[in-house]
Amino acid sequence: MNKKFWLLIALLLLPLVAQAQGIPAISVSGGDGGQGTRYNLSLELVALMTAITLLPSLLLSMTPFIRIIIVMSLLRQALGTGQTPPNQVLVGLSLFLTFFIMSPILNKVYDEAVVPYMNNTLPADKALTTAQEPIRRFMLKQTRQEEIAAFVQISGKGPVADASEVPFSTLVPAFIISELKSAFTIGFLIYIPFVVIDLIVASVLMAMGMVMLSPMMISMPIKLMLFVLVDGWTLTMGSLAASFAMP
Repeated sequence: MNKKFWLLIALLLLPLVAQAQGIPAISVSGGDGGQGTRYNLSLELVALMTAITLLPSLLLSMTPFIRIIIVMSLLRQALGTGQTPPNQVLVGLSLFLTFFIMSPILNKVYDEAVVPYMNNTLPADKALTTAQEPIRRFMLKQTRQEEIAAFVQISGKGPVADASEVPFSTLVPAFIISELKSAFTIGFLIYIPFVVIDLIVASVLMAMGMVMLSPMMISMPIKLMLFVLVDGWTLTMGSLAASFAMP
């Protein structure tokens, strides 16, 4: 699946490379009579390498990564375990769960856009349009209508008759805001049982007169034990994956 993902990203970056085609390379010569060191720089390669810097933004703005990483961070805070699991573990888990959720869409893009383009049966512009459609449908499924309406109004382009008419530049920020709202809603629901445990432990300690003992010293082992007993990681991952409406 990684191969398909990188081929998809390369396909999305084709217009930038295509714009640089036909421009001659830059040559620099030095020394007497034009002899000496000579440097050749391909502008196509420069355009491609520059476009690769957009990969983190593409990952953050058009995939489930935002919702997953925020929920994982809030879950860690609710458990009260500080930096355990570390950030690298949470990012890696969120990244591979993102690939798992997006795999049907990436497979569709690969079969309908990447393969025909590599076989020279589909031009670059058509391949780009075909590749955008599954991702666009996915984003529309996750985005609330009020967010889309708000950003359409902000853009000043007036109301749209159909969701297919929403520009990509408007859909992406609406998708991000909708994902943030969903992530904090899920995080709030995750926080509730852990807050109840903290309140119960604090009340018991106060009733026993042990006011000098930190409630976190007692509640954290209890929260960890309950979280493991109910198989909390599997439930959280399964609920997150199921929260995405697939097109």
